[in-house]
Amino acid sequence: MLMPKRVKYRKQQRGRMRGKAYRGSTVAFGSYALKAMEPAWITSRQIEAARVALTRKMKRDGQVWIRIFPDKPVTKKPAETRMGKGKGAPEYWVAVVKPGRIMFEVDGVSKEIAMEALRLASHKLPIKTKVAVRHDLMLDD
Repeated sequence: MLMPKRVKYRKQQRGRMRGKAYRGSTVAFGSYALKAMEPAWITSRQIEAARVALTRKMKRDGQVWIRIFPDKPVTKKPAETRMGKGKGAPEYWVAVVKPGRIMFEVDGVSKEIAMEALRLASHKLPIKTKVAVRHDLMLDD
């Protein structure tokens, strides 16, 4: 599972997910990519499930890039605990994803396999997604 090796602060505030992603919104490494269409917190477990679905469909051919990293801790108080007594302990890690963010990229496989692999990976994620194609490939079609 993805998580930071160490962080400066153990607990973080929740924050807001306003606006679109301007950084990380273009296909940079592969030929085909999975792009987020709505804002969400993507957990490290969801990222791992999508990665496994991608690599299984591609039969370990080609290459996969994961463009998001879960660097935000989410805390949770134990069950049946009274209010107060401070913030809960970190429970899991999430990546903050805004609309337009490229989450996964693939290369080295045919268009059909890449499209199907990204479709299967999208089912493991809690948001609407779209398959993006690298700019120079769109000119060839």
